[in-house]
Amino acid sequence: MGRPSHPLVRRPPRRFGALAVLGASALVAAAVAAPGPANARATDRVETPVATNSPVTGVAESLVRVRVPLPASAGPHPEACDWLSYLRFRDAGGPAASAQADRILVAQPGVLEGAGAFDSVARNTVAAAAENGRHIEFWALDRRSNCLEDHTGVQAGLAAKNVHLAVDYYYRQKEVDGRKFAGYQSNDQVKWLQNVGLEQTVRDEYDLMAHELPDQKARKQKMLCGGHSLGGILTAFFSEWDFDGNHSTTDDAGYNQCSGYFALDTRISTSLPGMDGQLPTDLVPLLKFGAAAVQAGLESGVVPRTLSAPAVINTETMNLLSIAGLAADLAPDGLSDLAAYVPSSFNTDTTYRLLFSKDYPTFLKGSPTVKDFNFTNAAALGGLLDDNSEPLAFMQASVGFWDGGKIVDKEFPAPNDLDKIGLGGLTQLLGPDKKAIPDEPNGPLYTWRNYDRVGAPDDPVYKSKDGTPFTSAAKEVTDIGELARSLAEQPLDFTEHYFPTKMVTDIALAASPGIADDAVHTNGPTANPIANLEAGDGLGGRTPQPGDVIAPGYQHIDVLTASAKQNDGKPEIISTALAAFAAK
Repeated sequence: MGRPSHPLVRRPPRRFGALAVLGASALVAAAVAAPGPANARATDRVETPVATNSPVTGVAESLVRVRVPLPASAGPHPEACDWLSYLRFRDAGGPAASAQADRILVAQPGVLEGAGAFDSVARNTVAAAAENGRHIEFWALDRRSNCLEDHTGVQAGLAAKNVHLAVDYYYRQKEVDGRKFAGYQSNDQVKWLQNVGLEQTVRDEYDLMAHELPDQKARKQKMLCGGHSLGGILTAFFSEWDFDGNHSTTDDAGYNQCSGYFALDTRISTSLPGMDGQLPTDLVPLLKFGAAAVQAGLESGVVPRTLSAPAVINTETMNLLSIAGLAADLAPDGLSDLAAYVPSSFNTDTTYRLLFSKDYPTFLKGSPTVKDFNFTNAAALGGLLDDNSEPLAFMQASVGFWDGGKIVDKEFPAPNDLDKIGLGGLTQLLGPDKKAIPDEPNGPLYTWRNYDRVGAPDDPVYKSKDGTPFTSAAKEVTDIGELARSLAEQPLDFTEHYFPTKMVTDIALAASPGIADDAVHTNGPTANPIANLEAGDGLGGRTPQPGDVIAPGYQHIDVLTASAKQNDGKPEIISTALAAFAAK
């Protein structure tokens, strides 16, 4: 396939400086394995149809598991972790065999992200291509560490349409089909992740692609490689990697497995974004002593083997997002009782306090708490992830706004007038939009005004203290019902509960011997055409470059979750552009 002359196609810079993909990492302080395929001993590949309530029709989805055992050097690990998984989205009216598809998009998730996060963009892209007579597939990859997640409770709650079943499974030791939750995995229990970093991740992608499409020439013709956020960096390393160990041959080189690359609010670059290629040494102090010291720290457990913090970002809170999504999926207008029904703990209470405090006095006093407010399930989910509520830019989506009562400025953890007080640089971490929060404890039922109801005739247009509206129709792009569905109904999680620390330390130390010795094809990131698809208010859109497709009003997560039908009446821009790129 030639290199097309198309506005989506451009060559990548070697470095990309204004992204905060690893925003989660800046906050880092310090499960039993899901069952494998039922007939794992009978075959090395299992494909299971997936049924969801998506409004996007004509797209068939399946869960694919392929047995690709870890090397013995990884150490003892659950049998389920010898399987790689991905969500396969394809045109229901197209060929059933991947080898017959016109194109196959293979997507790597970002930090703390799982395959389920690609649900909407995958469906929208496949559907957009089908409208133009092209039959494409979208493969949303799960990384190896996702094998440790236990989705039993959420799936049971979904089947029974009862979110309490999920809470009871994870918090009250109640069995589901004879299975009991074994708890969240400790640092000692995930010791094998100290050996699962950059090399294993890119090799997993290669092995999966080669297994599913054995003909290298077919891969080169049909496959497009890319990802969201950190997925852009992983794609760049993949493109440079030599997979047969013979650096003089190139059929096995990563760039020869793809006909093009796509970057979803990221860049195809091997440099750590937003950090001038470097990982802060205060995150992992041993970095300054080199790769051997870091590996020794991982092996001893001194360096935590997964990225985690005491609150907000950890395995339990990632699972709570799925539970909140389940509640909003089952009963969006129902009264939320999760804050009260989920047992109190330091982790949950501190997370609620950090996310739902109006200002510093409220945070320090600890009152009112989130339990003092009446929220619908949709409003509770919106409060967790909306760009006018969630304080961290890399976790934000534009899903609408609060409704039903008095709304005021949320001045914690930072005030809304950062520019006026000389702290405008924090917008990269916190996002550019003013934060808002309900202000009537023990008062009315706060509801959620969905993205397509912002700006409607009945919209009261809530305003910040400076007199400007908190949001507008042009800034809202994701349907909160679709976000809830992606969180709850996908068999592979939206989030990644056990993100290996070794992934980011390997990227930071990639030039050190023994880390990325096979990343020798440095022309890889520039060897194929690239579609840069950036969120206008996200991370990539803040430093636009010629040829970028910019989605106005989008946040970092919106490039994955935006609705196929937008408020301006036009088709969703990211998936439309991605489908057009695939057609080229």
